[in-house]
Amino acid sequence: MATESNGVSKLKTPEIKFTKLFINGQFIDSVSGKKFETIDPRTGEVATQVAEGDKEDVDIAVKASREAFDHGKWPRMSGFERGRILFKLADLIDQHGEELAMLDSIDAGKLLHITRAFDIPFAANCFRYYAGAADKIHGETLKCTGEFQAYTLKEPVGVVGHIIPWNFPTVLFAAKVAAALASGCTMVVKPAEQSPLSALYLAHLAKEAGIPDGVINVITGYGPTAGAAIASHMHVDAVSFTGSTDVGKLVMGAAAASNLKIVSLELGGKNPLIIFSDADIDMAVQTAWQAVFFNQGEMCFAGSRVYVQEGIYDEFMKKAIENAKNWVVGDPFDPNVHQGPQVNKEQFDKVLRYIESGKREGATLLTGGKAIGEKGYYIEPTIFTDVKEDMLIAKDEIFGPVMSIMKFQTIEEAIEKANNTRYGLAAGIVTNDLNIANRVTRSVRAGTIWINCYLITDINIPFGGYKMSGFGKDSGLQGMEKYLKVKSVITPIQNSPWL
Repeated sequence: MATESNGVSKLKTPEIKFTKLFINGQFIDSVSGKKFETIDPRTGEVATQVAEGDKEDVDIAVKASREAFDHGKWPRMSGFERGRILFKLADLIDQHGEELAMLDSIDAGKLLHITRAFDIPFAANCFRYYAGAADKIHGETLKCTGEFQAYTLKEPVGVVGHIIPWNFPTVLFAAKVAAALASGCTMVVKPAEQSPLSALYLAHLAKEAGIPDGVINVITGYGPTAGAAIASHMHVDAVSFTGSTDVGKLVMGAAAASNLKIVSLELGGKNPLIIFSDADIDMAVQTAWQAVFFNQGEMCFAGSRVYVQEGIYDEFMKKAIENAKNWVVGDPFDPNVHQGPQVNKEQFDKVLRYIESGKREGATLLTGGKAIGEKGYYIEPTIFTDVKEDMLIAKDEIFGPVMSIMKFQTIEEAIEKANNTRYGLAAGIVTNDLNIANRVTRSVRAGTIWINCYLITDINIPFGGYKMSGFGKDSGLQGMEKYLKVKSVITPIQNSPWL
């Protein structure tokens, strides 16, 4: 059983400075004047109230963004000039990293020491990466069969809507916004209603860095209202969404029904981690543990389907139980804690329902399975064995600290089981045999494959899925492609000595 440590830390939380909508360079109230509560998942109590944007507010933000794109200087700056401002924004993120990290911990229950060490540096480096790419957006010179010459231009797509999830608020704001800014786009950002605070703070830093008014607008509010208004808006040219597959379908439908805007979707996953009998067992257990329980299991790329070859299956289970005994669940502001609370009551209840479903359908609960404490949304790390492929815990994205361990015998069986899912976001392979690693890598239908590691992300590496995990990439140079349109230009050649 996991160690409990959920007394709320005495560490001072930051002053929450920004709670209004950010439109055209100003923090303003919503048109309706309505607000909504953002909850601290450590306690279940209200952290603050935030302006509730709706369709009317989205209209105002899109108008500002449209004006900034059609007539403003951001798309007309040289890439070098845009990059210089993005470098300044990266430095400001570093300088204000402690406040940003605390805001994500208050909003989403993220471990403060991990957010400091990973999320904030990653976000700053996103802006540096795309700052360097901003002046390297090149077309091609093309040979034609007749007496013509042709070339392509890459042009910013226009006004972009970014709809961001709650599990990595600062990271995903940076990955999407930085790539779009470098491309010369303007934008309206809707952070998740569960975690709006860091997006507002980042908008403030963007203005301080010198990004012109109207280029970045942030609308806090709910998905069915503010999010839907962005996805269906006739003057939004592209939408980039990260979240659940069900909502992704709604976004795609709204885009199609409105103006056929470009859509990029990074959606759910039910990712396999395949552990072969030749693997180092201790490394395999630690890899599986982090693949499932990092960030409270609230990851689209969580490796929650753990397939273990029969030769090491029993030993793997024993070591997994031992790991659970030393796993500390509690206040995310405590540096000794390994796992914080789920983001809110809704997600907390959903995870517990899946745990009950696993028991009801006949899986064996190896360890965990219960809520911790009376305050906050804490759940024990939970491990099931004897899991069948048709059980809900093996099919559905739980988005919580629940591991399903399943046995396999052959490589062929492992590949078949790994691909037996509607998702295709990521997968992991643990083996010392290069031939096995190569074969499985090429056989599993997923956008990212980790070999003898898991969770390794980098701004250089494109990330996105296959199948119902969506399409389009964030990060890497490919992360800019959805924000650029290719234009072909053809001119005749008169009396050229060569074609």
